[in-house]
Amino acid sequence: MPAIPASTLNSPSVDAPERNLPRMNRVLFLMMLSVLINYIDRSNLSIAAPLIKDELGLTGSQLGKLLSGFFYTYALLQIPSGWLVDRFDVKWVFAIGFFIWSLATAVTGVLHGFLALLAIRIVLGVGESIAFPSYGKILGGYFPEHTRGFANSLLAAGLALGPAFGMLLGGSIVSRVGWRPFFLALGLIALLWLPPWMAWMPRRLRPSKREAGTWMAVLEVLSKRSALGTCICQFSFNYASYFLVTWLPFYLVRERHRSLDQMARIGGLVYLTFAVASLITGKLTDRHVAGGGSQDMFKFTSAAGKVGMGIFLVLTAIAPESLYLVPLICLGASMGLSACNIWAVSQTIAGRGMVGRWTGVQNFGGNIAGMVAPWLTGYLLDVSGHFRWAFFITAAVTWFGAFSWMAIVGEVRQMRWSSDGGVVEQP
Repeated sequence: MPAIPASTLNSPSVDAPERNLPRMNRVLFLMMLSVLINYIDRSNLSIAAPLIKDELGLTGSQLGKLLSGFFYTYALLQIPSGWLVDRFDVKWVFAIGFFIWSLATAVTGVLHGFLALLAIRIVLGVGESIAFPSYGKILGGYFPEHTRGFANSLLAAGLALGPAFGMLLGGSIVSRVGWRPFFLALGLIALLWLPPWMAWMPRRLRPSKREAGTWMAVLEVLSKRSALGTCICQFSFNYASYFLVTWLPFYLVRERHRSLDQMARIGGLVYLTFAVASLITGKLTDRHVAGGGSQDMFKFTSAAGKVGMGIFLVLTAIAPESLYLVPLICLGASMGLSACNIWAVSQTIAGRGMVGRWTGVQNFGGNIAGMVAPWLTGYLLDVSGHFRWAFFITAAVTWFGAFSWMAIVGEVRQMRWSSDGGVVEQP
């Protein structure tokens, strides 16, 4: 097959994503791999949490602050990151962010002390803040609508496989050689991802007027009801996700009395179930849309997944030792059902020229959960001595997210934007 000119990749024609899809599949693979690395790097501290807590003599609240430190810069930089990937070449913006977060992971392995670890987690948040606005920009610009369900499900699978591999491999490594070599090797090996990214990801030649627009476009996104709805939905999913990413290993070791190796297998199984459910759901929703079905199916599946998440969170909290694994695995499946189409909704509504800024706004709202969930869970653990209330609160948050999908987010159809980035209408 002859090479497609780079200029074609940036053509504003409607069928450009269809023509370029074969070439972009290898970029999609790299994106999935980067999400996997991203989530290993943000969850690896929780894998080592029992050892770090004992080594530094931390309370539950202090450990919660350490686990949530990443999310302050990560969340606060989402809107600037969305503007950056709309304004500049996403290829280079993402590469710089990836380099920063991988280096921060490696440096973590040589630091000592609470404040030093907190500072490097904040730097990690700076690097990773560019990730999801970049994914939204690439999927919204290079992938047609009837392929976005599966494309997004691949990213959701990477999101799930990161903690899965982190727990399966990281838990085993940490139990044998300690947590410091694990962090150092993880960060340095991840840098091998950059050369193929620079070789395969095409550069943008001619940004559109909307892509080069001003910060006023961000304010227009913030003013839309559907944007508020997607922020609430993202917050509800992220609250549950970050609760599990940051505290599930500690919960399994300290409350369910599992060894590090047992924790690794159980946690890995939960996230592997998440990944499989996400891929299946993404493929089925793509078939529905390709066959002429409504794109509202994207939000219906996500809402159903959130309802299931809440149910299985409650059941996990109250289940006896002999039964808690069943609802915990079902929780993973429900997360896969919910996660795979969250971003497909936003990519469709925002459109190619505004998807970076919309994603930044949505991920900013969603990642406030990262500031709250780890800290609040640690506080509740100190006060009550168990995780039950943390599970109950997380369930209530996911149910509110399901309500938001159905009552606040409107019809899943692309907005029309004026040439300077302002909203004209949502047909």
